[in-house]
Amino acid sequence: MTAVEPAAAPVDAALLPALRRRTTAVLVASQILGGLGVATGIALSAVLARQVSGSEALSGLAPTATVAGTAVLSMPMAALMTARGRRPGLVLAYLVGAAGACVVVAAARAGNYPLLLGGMAAFGAASSANLQARFAAADLAEPQRRARAISNVVWATTIGAVLGPNIAAPAGRSVAGLGIPAAAGPFLWAAGIFVLAAVLVAVLLRPDPLLTARALAPREERSPQARSLRAGLAAVAASPRVRLALVTVAVSHTAMVAVMSMTPLDLARHGASIDLIGLVISGHIAGMYAFAPLMGRLADRVGRLSVAGLAAGLLAVAMFLAGTAGDSHGQTAAGLFVLGLGWSAGLVSGSALLTDAVPQAARAAAQGLSDLTMNTSAGVGGAIAGLIVAQASYAWLNLAAASLLVPLTALVLFTRTGSKNAAGTRTAADSPPGVRQP
Repeated sequence: MTAVEPAAAPVDAALLPALRRRTTAVLVASQILGGLGVATGIALSAVLARQVSGSEALSGLAPTATVAGTAVLSMPMAALMTARGRRPGLVLAYLVGAAGACVVVAAARAGNYPLLLGGMAAFGAASSANLQARFAAADLAEPQRRARAISNVVWATTIGAVLGPNIAAPAGRSVAGLGIPAAAGPFLWAAGIFVLAAVLVAVLLRPDPLLTARALAPREERSPQARSLRAGLAAVAASPRVRLALVTVAVSHTAMVAVMSMTPLDLARHGASIDLIGLVISGHIAGMYAFAPLMGRLADRVGRLSVAGLAAGLLAVAMFLAGTAGDSHGQTAAGLFVLGLGWSAGLVSGSALLTDAVPQAARAAAQGLSDLTMNTSAGVGGAIAGLIVAQASYAWLNLAAASLLVPLTALVLFTRTGSKNAAGTRTAADSPPGVRQP
């Protein structure tokens, strides 16, 4: 595939700051749209699945199918980006997400549960685009500001993602009289939003940030072999830091998806209205995205490992609050908000650590593997979450999710201890390149 990679025009170093700003602006705009589309649909996915399937135990498979679709598309997207750059991969992912949203609407109208799951899987492509956009922001970033570049694009999702669950109700009412269940209305809106995001990226994300970064890389990193998927896998296998980054993002994402996907059902069981459920999910999404710049600044200043440890602590607090809330909607909302903060800390620190530790040529492949790992883990977690809630309770689900934090915490502490023993202070494992050690 790399044989057909388009040539990247040389970029004057003096023009890089302006190019960084332009690239970030386009990615921010696409993230707003993408976040709006994903959140609009996903807010009621479990509710829609329960209506179509008639089973609460099967309801968790709808968000799980979305996560599975995100995971399955991660490596094809990485291959396409490795060959052609960020722009073609992002555009294709948004269009596949739009098609999936249309399939969900058709399945809901027909009452076809297997078709619904297929549509939800394709819908997950838009989530894959949103996740990969954070790495596009890092392509041209200065090493000492890489976490902030990632976090700024993650933050942009706040606007659309917070609005999304709150327009679910009007989106549902908009399909009244069309024979479409109200819970499927948001997916119809999401399809149009994803098409707008694809057009925006296709027209304005020029020059391609990944191809430009390659043009600026040392000559020895420009060979097709250095930027193959095999090279990316080899880079992951060779680096303990990359493996830690994968564990950080996988655990953070799995714990978040498992608890978040079942929270609407638990709230509904305790008498919450759709509007209240939308507000709780909005608060959770605000925690995920709105404070990302803070997590990025912390990761650049105090180190990637410190913020990974913070992620584990926040997630533990969140699961305690949500798991012991019972019929207290306020405590559940607080738990979901802190859950979002923990996810943000884990995603930003893990993504920055991964990008730091992998050679530029192999980054797209390694980043695709990272998203494959995190979404596959979350897909399994989401599927099990529905069974745990059906057979036990929402409280037991939170306890099971909290158990995932034990190996993450141990690995962070082990890595920090090993780094200190080797160098007597923090090393590059806990600090970004180019930052002076204290």
